[in-house]
Amino acid sequence: MDDADALSAAILDSVHHLRPWMPWAAHEPLDPAARRALLAGWHEAWLAGTDHHFGVWLDDVVVGGCGLHARLTGPGLEIGYWVHAGHLRRGYATAAAQGLTTAAFALPHVAFVEIHHDRANLASGRVPAALGYLRIGEEPCAVLAPYEQGVTVIWRMRREAWASRQKVARP
Repeated sequence: MDDADALSAAILDSVHHLRPWMPWAAHEPLDPAARRALLAGWHEAWLAGTDHHFGVWLDDVVVGGCGLHARLTGPGLEIGYWVHAGHLRRGYATAAAQGLTTAAFALPHVAFVEIHHDRANLASGRVPAALGYLRIGEEPCAVLAPYEQGVTVIWRMRREAWASRQKVARP
């Protein structure tokens, strides 16, 4: 709850950048009470183990947000992320997704992690590609944001592949 104002400011600064791709951005800006209610809901989801939302911070500045979501069938989690418009192309989404992938595989029941994005959102696709996720396909979906094409690209990382990549990455 202490971060509600900082989150609201970061989203407001970036709403023009987020609205084309993020369906939730259509409802922004939220008033302070609605933001606190949203954060309270995220806390309840955290306690239930269905969603884990995180802020992406650089010192005391919100540069984005990310999360691990229990939206998939099977023993997997989905990663989502967004970056503040003033902090694009600096690797924050990739770093967040890397940390979330590691966190997901710290959970013994997780066998795979996926990242989904609309086919037209090329910037979001660079994140899983940079981390070595396997592009496993595309599937049609509803268009929920203005720039979407209605085709979701699905990237997957399996536990064994991530562990192997981590061993190679260490000196």
